[in-house]
Amino acid sequence: MALLDILGKACHAPVYRVLGGPTRSKVRAYASPFAADFPIVTVAVPAPASRNQGKAYQNQIRALVDAVPPGSDFVLNGNGLLTAGDAASVAATVELKHPLWFDEPCSHSNLEAVRKISGESVVPLGFGRGIRDIGTFQALLREGLIDVVRPEIAFFGITGVKRIAALAETYYVAIAPHHEAGPLGTAAAIHLAASVPNFFIQHVPIPSAPEDRAMRAALCSPNPEVGRNGFLALPRGPGLGVTINESALEKYHAA
Repeated sequence: MALLDILGKACHAPVYRVLGGPTRSKVRAYASPFAADFPIVTVAVPAPASRNQGKAYQNQIRALVDAVPPGSDFVLNGNGLLTAGDAASVAATVELKHPLWFDEPCSHSNLEAVRKISGESVVPLGFGRGIRDIGTFQALLREGLIDVVRPEIAFFGITGVKRIAALAETYYVAIAPHHEAGPLGTAAAIHLAASVPNFFIQHVPIPSAPEDRAMRAALCSPNPEVGRNGFLALPRGPGLGVTINESALEKYHAA
């Protein structure tokens, strides 16, 4: 990502132009846990007390989903906590609420478990946050078990995620890259999204504490995480299009 930033600055062009874009004029995004500028809601499933939860657990899930504001899209986040049976039951419970996707309902390493969930519900399934091998994405795609591919930008980088996106595109599957880094990572994610035809939506880790949000806003100029009606603007400057505020780094490092 740093080398692409240098190349873009040398070419006097944004990274997404160096990569052949843009493929879109703005980037759809959602924040977790939640931010008003990104109206899509993330609903985390409760950690199960034991395996094979019953009706009470499904009622708990239903209550969480019913609390999503009317008209708002939502992503159901399983965090890989559920068994195949529990995940399939949860998917059936939320099916009529039409989640954008069910993220990490169970471990991706058990293809039989994923196959059970996929075969018993029409809820889209997303995997990728813990995947570190492109071959795992290929196995899920080849068997038609993944609807949203979620590679980690900090691990694969922009060019690595582009290769995964190209693989997913051959199966008509969209990507929704995951990232848990700072605003510089968000800037990189925007350039990636603008250069990938089968991009769906970008996760942005906006913290809930106001002081943490203020810190992220101060680190880069301009702030790449300013949303408007659920979208992020494409940077116009060369390279990644942002400048690191070294005085802010010193301030928060000292704190």
